[in-house]
Parts: sequence; C-alpha cells; structure tokens
Amino acid sequence: MDTLNLDEQSRVLVLTGAGVSAESGVPTFRGMNGLWEGNRVEDVASPTGFQADAQLVWRFYSLRREAAARVRPNSGHVALAQLEQRLGERFLLATQNVDGLHARAGSRRMLAIHGELFQSRCERCNVPFADSQTYFAPPMPRCEKCQGAIRPHIVWFGETLDPSHLEQVDAFIEAAGEHLVFLAVGTSGLVYPAAGMVDAARDVGGATWLIDAAPSDDYAARFDHVLRGKSGEILPALFGR
Repeated sequence: MDTLNLDEQSRVLVLTGAGVSAESGVPTFRGMNGLWEGNRVEDVASPTGFQADAQLVWRFYSLRREAAARVRPNSGHVALAQLEQRLGERFLLATQNVDGLHARAGSRRMLAIHGELFQSRCERCNVPFADSQTYFAPPMPRCEKCQGAIRPHIVWFGETLDPSHLEQVDAFIEAAGEHLVFLAVGTSGLVYPAAGMVDAARDVGGATWLIDAAPSDDYAARFDHVLRGKSGEILPALFGR
C-alpha cells in the first residue's frame, strides 16, 4: 500500500462521503428504484416537499435520527479524529455526511457541508439548534419565538451549500499550497462543488488521495493515489495508528 508521508509543514484536507458511514451500518433509506416508501426522495428532502407535507418529511428524518442514534463511529472515523489531534490547525475535515458520527468520534475541525441530522432550525429565524427529537405525529414542531415551522437543518435538493463552508475550504487549500494533502474518502465524486475539491488541490500542487471501496474510473483518474477498500481498514494503517 502507498504510504502517506506527513512532515511539519503538511496540511491535510479530508472530504468524506456516505461510504464512511456505511461501514458503521447507517442505512441509505433510498431503494434501488430511488424511492422511499413509494415516495421520491426529492419529495421528502426539498423545500417544496416540506411545504406540501411537513409530517411526511419529518417522518423520513425521524427514522433517520433513530437509525443514526443506534450506530457507532467506526475505526475510520476514529483515525481521522486522531489525525486531527496530531495536526491541530493543519487539519480540516469537510463531510457530506449528516449523521454526526465524525463529531461523536472526536472530530472538531469539521464542516458538515450538507447539514446536520441532529440539528433543526426555524424557517423564519434560520438559526440552527441541537435537536435529537423525533416527530412522527402532529403537532409538527413550531418556533417558540415566532411560531415559524421547524425543519431539519439539512441542505435539501434545490438548496445551496453554506458559502462560508466553501470559503473555509478554499482558504485552507490556498494557505497550504504545495504542502496540501487532500484525501477523498468514501465519496463518489458525483456531487459538486465537493467533487471539485480534488481539482483545486491539484491546482496548488497538493498531493491527492482517493480511498473508496469501489471508486469510479473517471473520479479515480483525477487522483495521484487510489486505495481501494474499506476506509475503516485503510485509514488507521495509512496514518500509522
């Protein structure tokens, strides 16, 4: 296996996707035909879907909260948290996962770019807050301050990522320059702008690594190093812990 060599100037940017959480047993909730209980996933994960049937949307996310609460971080999550402890400010994790497993493993320098499952926010006040409750039956949650509808703090279909997250990633890449090490772990490379991080890393002369059980040829071709397998097995060995 290729060896990851880090020195005192190395700065590590990690992008993680669903493959990391899958190793903990987090279900996808999307069937082979793209449906959830006969509904298009877009209908339970979009602003229009929430306006049409908030109870259905909350049922979907309540089930996801229950499922995520039952699983535990795996050795891949732990390895990334331990690397952060070693590198401090020279480490940044951007995750597409919303399940909170990275935080439970100890990650702190982390951007949850697609939102966080165990947070909610008022549609009017737009301020996220911790929320592990499930909402299966009326009444649906309302804001105590303005009585606005409370929704999951998730980036839905048709919504844009928090620009401050992308700015932090860009600033990290620029500051690192040729000392950047970029790792994409368990992600398909199909969703932008996250899929473009590897190109930004290459543009500054950084080293790029892809760790995935079954990477696509097109995405893999954009990396210097490709390691095929489970991140929970590869990352601890790669980091020497």
